[in-house]
Amino acid sequence: MKNILIVASLLSLISVLGISGCSTMEGVGKDIQKGGEAIEDTAKKH
Repeated sequence: MKNILIVASLLSLISVLGISGCSTMEGVGKDIQKGGEAIEDTAKKH
């Protein structure tokens, strides 16, 4: 019984970290895209 509780706890922790990691990577991707658009706009002005 103790082993099942430990395994369930670890799986829950991994799931939470995985979900938050995906959100973080999505945010980083959007930030990089906005930075690229800003550089592109600046290049078009010059």
